[in-house]
Amino acid sequence: MFDEMTGMMGVCWQVTTSQARRSKTNSGQSQVLPDALSPRPQLEHVEQKTKVGGLKQAMRNRRKPSAVFAALNASFAALMCVPACMDRAIAQPVFGSTYSTTAAANCWSAEGKKDADEHASRICRGKAGLVVSVNVDDLRETVSAGRNRDEAAGQPAARTWFAPFSSASPRVEWRMAGSEPFALIQRWQIADQSDQDKAGHPRDKSLLIVTRLSPGPVCHVAYIDTAANPDANDLARQAADQIAQGFECGKDQVKIVGNRGRAVELAMQH
Repeated sequence: MFDEMTGMMGVCWQVTTSQARRSKTNSGQSQVLPDALSPRPQLEHVEQKTKVGGLKQAMRNRRKPSAVFAALNASFAALMCVPACMDRAIAQPVFGSTYSTTAAANCWSAEGKKDADEHASRICRGKAGLVVSVNVDDLRETVSAGRNRDEAAGQPAARTWFAPFSSASPRVEWRMAGSEPFALIQRWQIADQSDQDKAGHPRDKSLLIVTRLSPGPVCHVAYIDTAANPDANDLARQAADQIAQGFECGKDQVKIVGNRGRAVELAMQH
């Protein structure tokens, strides 16, 4: 503003000086100044330029949103995303594991007595109100689960025998979706008659078995050879999480997950 006032004063000074000179030259005569020397139009021109320049600057300022306004927009967008993100989190239950055992101390005998034998059929405490049924016959085992002994005994898993001698380790891993179990993971030992020790006993080959749980039938869904796969535990959990719930017992074939090894070959024998 100071520069504009200084310019206006300069114009007035030039006009006044010109008028004084002409008055001296033409004494006694009044003279009309040309439009070019008239102070008013020039002042109006200066004001018009100032107004136009100010309007352009104001328009440029309006086109540039402030940093505060941009931050508010970003915060509002983030808040709008919160409900959708929460819905997705709620819709996807967290998978996890919990454990039980089929050791005799945690089980009852097949007759319901609290004197279970490690090498005999038994009913064991499970998770979420389920029991684990271990059936032993001719040095072979089957493992099933259900709400009670009869339900567990009626499942396809209770009738899935391996041709070689076999037994399941007592530790049972339950895969959970929130508080609901949907699969079992258990390590099995399968006797390999073609690989015997010095005493003539078959050496065991280790296999992880993934078993789906109810709703629907209980059956084997995946085999993982532990000797052929260093990450066998991770593969078993992935198989349980990705395969078990959609697996159709009696229709789908058991999946061989990871590298095949001798344990898988023995399990597939008939």
